[in-house]
Amino acid sequence: MDRTMHDITPGQRLVTLRGLLAACRATTQSVLGGVARLALDVALPTLCVACREPVAGDGVCAACWAQLSFIAPPHCPRLGIPFVYDPGPDLLSMEAIAAPPAYHRARAAVRYDDTAKTLVHGLKYQDRCDLAPVMGRWMARAGRELLDDADMLVPVPLHWQRAWSRRFNQSGLLAHAVATQSGVPFAGDALRRGKATRQQVGLTRSERADNVQGAFQVPAHRRSAIEGRHIVLVDDVLTSGATVDACARALLRAKARQVDVLVFARVVDSFKTPI
Repeated sequence: MDRTMHDITPGQRLVTLRGLLAACRATTQSVLGGVARLALDVALPTLCVACREPVAGDGVCAACWAQLSFIAPPHCPRLGIPFVYDPGPDLLSMEAIAAPPAYHRARAAVRYDDTAKTLVHGLKYQDRCDLAPVMGRWMARAGRELLDDADMLVPVPLHWQRAWSRRFNQSGLLAHAVATQSGVPFAGDALRRGKATRQQVGLTRSERADNVQGAFQVPAHRRSAIEGRHIVLVDDVLTSGATVDACARALLRAKARQVDVLVFARVVDSFKTPI
């Protein structure tokens, strides 16, 4: 036999009323939240991270996406330089054989071209910190094999004077974004830049190497955290490799087990023919 309202005790009526009020409140909040999100989307539409044109969802518009040159296999297993054809496993590029770096492997998400340059300069010089999550997502995908057994992500550090003037380290933002995507711990204080070096832009390969020689150190209190660990160095652009090589040497002196490099973009003169 069905119960009527007369059969429900005052306590049960209070519980029922509270449940109805809670349901109404949740429904109202959901509706208002949806209206607020819609109003925000209309007032502030999502923009392409490269050209700032409106785009559906996060990321880049179709035109900018088509201009990005993502790096994928086949590539040199050591340096990540793209090959013109697949030569099979373990065949190295001429660069890797002629001048093997201190780090073990390097990977990059994209080639450094005009569109990639726009993204890098936006992050680095125009305070476009909103670019870091998207760029970090592409980096995490490109560096999946490096990240699988990595112990920590270490950004290439800025000297304190440059960090003070710039207010943030773009490599740190990218490393943090990759850490969010991959789950690999972020260690922003594992490496220190003790020498204020010149900008690398415009220097020759040998001048770049001389410029950063001895510039990086692992602080004494972080040496135990580095020893025996697989480190992935994170930077925005790999050009000659002098900066990340100097960083790798400092980490290896602190007895890191292995150092790999993950960057957003790398300079590639042309697609290489493997040896």
